[in-house]
Amino acid sequence: MKQLTKWAIDQAHSEITFKVSHLMIAHVTGGFKTFDATIYTVNKDFTTAEIALWIDTVSISTGNVDRDEHLKGIDFFDTKKHKHITFSSNSIENADQEGNHGLWGALTICGITKNVYLNVHFGGIICDPWGNEKAGFSVTGNIKRRDWGLNWNTVIETSGVMVGDEITISCEVELSNVGKADFKLELEHQGENGTIL
Repeated sequence: MKQLTKWAIDQAHSEITFKVSHLMIAHVTGGFKTFDATIYTVNKDFTTAEIALWIDTVSISTGNVDRDEHLKGIDFFDTKKHKHITFSSNSIENADQEGNHGLWGALTICGITKNVYLNVHFGGIICDPWGNEKAGFSVTGNIKRRDWGLNWNTVIETSGVMVGDEITISCEVELSNVGKADFKLELEHQGENGTIL
């Protein structure tokens, strides 16, 4: 019987952040405060990982209340209509010599789903002082916001634009091993409640 290991995000030691150019001369950074994921691996092999991540769009924070409210509105995430950003994947490449993996997945923003490629650095697996098994990852990548219909902008005097199109994603993720899961039981759970991703 195939065994699965279930992993959960350690919220206290994980973050999802982004960066975008402003006025073509600087950058604004932000992040999402509320997110979670369900992750299964065969044993502890993360190249077999099945991942489903959700992000609460209302939890966006850039350090400026007015800007955050604009981002939550219809010009951007339209959080009243689109409450979550989701990412799912079951395609992780084998590591290179530096421990870096390629991660392909489906990213859904504002109801639009696109395949994206992310770079994942696997920091390793270790037990914390309380005997809890942890796995650490750094995830980076770049996407174009217009691919998800996030087109709002303003032309500035120099004929440039206020907000850049390219978004740089940077995530620090620490996972906790929450135990073994029987593959057959998980498939039954999948049939009852949807995908186990």
